[in-house]
Amino acid sequence: MTRKELTQVFDAFDDMHILIIGDVMVDSYLWGDVNRISPEAPVSVIATTGRENRLGGAANVALNIQSLGAKPILCSVIADDEAGNIFMQLLDDNKLPKQGIISTKQRKTTVKTRIISQNQHLLRIDEEQDTPLEAILEKKLQAHIEDLLNTYKIDAIIFEDYDKGVLTPDTIQNTIALAQNKGIPTLVDPKKRNFLCYNGVTFFKPNLKEFKEGAKVDVSGNDKQGLLEAAQTFVAEHSIRNFMVTMAEKGVMILNSKTHHFIPAEIRNIADVSGAGDTVISVSALCLASGLDEKFVAGIANMAGGLVCEHPGVVPIDKNELLEDCFVKLAH
Repeated sequence: MTRKELTQVFDAFDDMHILIIGDVMVDSYLWGDVNRISPEAPVSVIATTGRENRLGGAANVALNIQSLGAKPILCSVIADDEAGNIFMQLLDDNKLPKQGIISTKQRKTTVKTRIISQNQHLLRIDEEQDTPLEAILEKKLQAHIEDLLNTYKIDAIIFEDYDKGVLTPDTIQNTIALAQNKGIPTLVDPKKRNFLCYNGVTFFKPNLKEFKEGAKVDVSGNDKQGLLEAAQTFVAEHSIRNFMVTMAEKGVMILNSKTHHFIPAEIRNIADVSGAGDTVISVSALCLASGLDEKFVAGIANMAGGLVCEHPGVVPIDKNELLEDCFVKLAH
């Protein structure tokens, strides 16, 4: 692909609308210095130097979509609580639309608090409710999704599943059916609970650990043939068009019914892998909606995941940085 063609692909992102459905959360960061051990117990004492709240989960996917120039529409359920208010304010602060968000007094907004000292991740505290949505809320969400699909021209749908209960088997299959009727590609970043519920999805992207646990297969990233055969079986059983498994330092494998590719990992100075999966699925969605073939989709997404790992904390991809990387490694 030439530099001009790559630039045209990235420019086309600006006209796209991506619907992101799934679990949202507040990523809270507490920074400080550790200089002593507590006299009360053999634990470190952290003297705080700063605190920050950021958008997390499916909302971080929305930030990545926005950073790439496209228009994200985030659809989720949060609680009418203090953390929910913080989440809605963060949407305003980041100029993200709120029309896809449903608020209820029946849930608890997820907050993940990371405690960090000298760029070392010491501890994470999770406050959450991960039971599936109650039937009334589930139906309300499904009606809301259908309304959004009828209101906007959606170029791709991302299911961002963190096993926190927003995505249920019925919601997943209803949405895939609606998307198929409208010719909209669907992508999923799956977790264990609903792993086998995405029949008919266009693009299925687990990491290796998730694939092994979700599909109950015993394969290694070193065994390319075994991994390929397990993936081919899974794809055939679940009518999946494209399957991409990320394998950290071993790169990615992508396949469909006709072909497969193993793409090596990018050599990077890794600072933090948090949020890399959000970036990979975001870039994959836009590249897939642009009509790129599976090898280019995987190659660009692989580079994007590596780039965000060079930054501490959960950060969205920088579009210009990614384009420059593509010029170096993909253009001719």
